[in-house]
Amino acid sequence: MRNLLIASLVASSAALAAPAFAQTAPTPVTPATPVEPATPATPATPGTPATPVPVTNATALSSNLVGLAVLNAGDETVGEIQDLVLGANNQVIGVIVSVGGFLGIGEHYAVIDPETVLVTYDEADKKWHARVNATADELKAAPGFKYEGKFSR
Repeated sequence: MRNLLIASLVASSAALAAPAFAQTAPTPVTPATPVEPATPATPATPGTPATPVPVTNATALSSNLVGLAVLNAGDETVGEIQDLVLGANNQVIGVIVSVGGFLGIGEHYAVIDPETVLVTYDEADKKWHARVNATADELKAAPGFKYEGKFSR
């Protein structure tokens, strides 16, 4: 497995705050914790030209992560990444994980700190992997997120 960062999800931000990933078995990450709502980001100045940003091997795309099964240290599936939350300065401040439910019914959405999610890419099997140090029950007990208002789907 190679070192990766959750990064470069918005083209205008080249320096997202993201965790470093281990090359071998990860040390236990702190338990997944809910993220407080962010204050609205300042919009880009109209007329400011778009700035190109390099995409390197040390980045992951949101499309690589959304839909990815989330495993715990015991290789049990505890949820699935549903969304990424951008805060001020367009930095990823949360990962929305769906827990439980069936076909969208009864699902609980927990927003956890991206620093507690270990995302890796395995060159051998050409697959992305996500791990957290939490059980499904712990994620279900976290404050829930609802897709409503400006966040409606």
